[in-house]
Amino acid sequence: MSAEFATTPSVHDRDVLASRLAYLTVGLPVAGTVGAVVYAFYFGVTACDVALFVGMYLITALGVEAGLHRYFTHRSFEASEPVRVFLAIAGSMAAQGPVVFWVANHRLHHAFADTDRDPHSPRPRGTGWRGRAKGLWHGHVGWLFDVKKIDWSRHTRDWLADRRVMKINAWYFTLVALGIVIPGAVGGLVTQSVHGVVGGILWGGFVRIFALDQATWAVNSLGHTIGTRTFPVRDQSRNIAALAPPTLGGSWHNNHHARPALAQTRRQWWQLDLAGDFIRLLDRLGLVHQVRYVNSQSDLADGAP
Repeated sequence: MSAEFATTPSVHDRDVLASRLAYLTVGLPVAGTVGAVVYAFYFGVTACDVALFVGMYLITALGVEAGLHRYFTHRSFEASEPVRVFLAIAGSMAAQGPVVFWVANHRLHHAFADTDRDPHSPRPRGTGWRGRAKGLWHGHVGWLFDVKKIDWSRHTRDWLADRRVMKINAWYFTLVALGIVIPGAVGGLVTQSVHGVVGGILWGGFVRIFALDQATWAVNSLGHTIGTRTFPVRDQSRNIAALAPPTLGGSWHNNHHARPALAQTRRQWWQLDLAGDFIRLLDRLGLVHQVRYVNSQSDLADGAP
């Protein structure tokens, strides 16, 4: 199964792959979350369950926002080999698609934001509230079941030439499984119980994937529908402050669309951007370089993008 990601898939293979990804990405976390709620009803939720959920959420959210988004898609900094590998693995364990899939669709989103060629624009699909609801559903999750037939290689040539990244890309399903098994193993070791194993799998695995999915997809849907617009960009991207913590700063979406190449989405001191702070920490440690920051303090003061 993993080998199909090692080369550029044909049109038929892409259709099959997109269908598999949709059901994997949407179906399993929903089923696992329902299972976690039922299990908690009978056995409760332990401190270990919560710790594993938070820890795995933070690791995989950094993999998505700092890794798949700001590094692999926008190349907003250059990373050392260990950091590149960590970000690719952590992003893959988020179960939002392999590196090539994620990058290709997001680059297409920026190239054609809020047009017919945008993979996940929440533009109304019809009139009235039904049309708006259909648009929000498509932008949030529906697009995964209707992925555009695109030439992934055209949008990801830089990473197709990177053997290590493509190897990680090829092991996507294995990494998703590890992201579920690892918290179960840790939970079992910490608690020395079967309940620790089950709780770790459910909360550190399935519930964590479900929660991160909703946060990421909300930027696609709500982030182009409600919120504030600081910069007059051509699309409908918005900033949503309330989503900044769970998206690690990804919800400053209008800021991001104004200058996609920047490693930080913060434009005001009070705007929480944990992924940007993580990248800055890596820069200070010498693990990343050529980080693209906001040009100067005057940019922050006068509202320039």
